[in-house]
Amino acid sequence: MANTPQSKKRARQVERRTEINKARRSRIRTFLRKVEEAIASGDQTAAAEALRAAQPELARGVTKGVMHKNTVARKMSRLSSRVKALAV
Repeated sequence: MANTPQSKKRARQVERRTEINKARRSRIRTFLRKVEEAIASGDQTAAAEALRAAQPELARGVTKGVMHKNTVARKMSRLSSRVKALAV
């Protein structure tokens, strides 16, 4: 348990940030799920649109420190290649 005033404050801050980060991560996962569903349906235009909407959310996750830069780059790359493959 936190004893010093500073450690008590840090514990409060961590609690608050954890809630915010959970919400952000959940929002990102929702956007990713929409892309996955569009790819599964086979609709290339819907998948491309969903990917276009998901990309800024993923990038925001990096800037806010919720996700790692390379993880997001990998996810974007793999999703975009799968969306491209639908056109063929």
